[in-house]
Amino acid sequence: MIRLEIPGRGRFEWKYLVSDVNGTLAVDGCLMDGIAERLAAVRDVLEVHLLTADTHGRQTEIDRVLGTQAVRVRGGHEAEQKAAFVRRLGAESVIALGQGANDALMLEEAALGICVLSPEGTAMEALLAADLVVPDTLTALGLLLHPARILASLRH
Repeated sequence: MIRLEIPGRGRFEWKYLVSDVNGTLAVDGCLMDGIAERLAAVRDVLEVHLLTADTHGRQTEIDRVLGTQAVRVRGGHEAEQKAAFVRRLGAESVIALGQGANDALMLEEAALGICVLSPEGTAMEALLAADLVVPDTLTALGLLLHPARILASLRH
């Protein structure tokens, strides 16, 4: 769990990381360098949930490498499915990570939405829905391991 008091925003107790996969953790269906190790460290402080439409059909291999079981969203209304997943966990306890148009609603719904700039592109909807925008996924996961960085960016 990450507990953080952010002046001008309030007190937060985050229990979950909900992350998109393709474009966020993987490019062209392959995990980006360093993601598996960094995500393993994050799992020591947050329960990690992965959501994917499995665009490239490689999620089974990604799950094997990460030791996870991603939730597959069905084609059509993907954004709503991801947001509903965040609500089921309790949005006030969720940090969401994504970059695609179908991630925008979950970024908005979560207590903290982090948008990453991705080699596959970053949708304007995701940028506008997020609380924070970072240059890449390793930086985003680093924020979770060093929460004072979140405080430095979001305090008023």
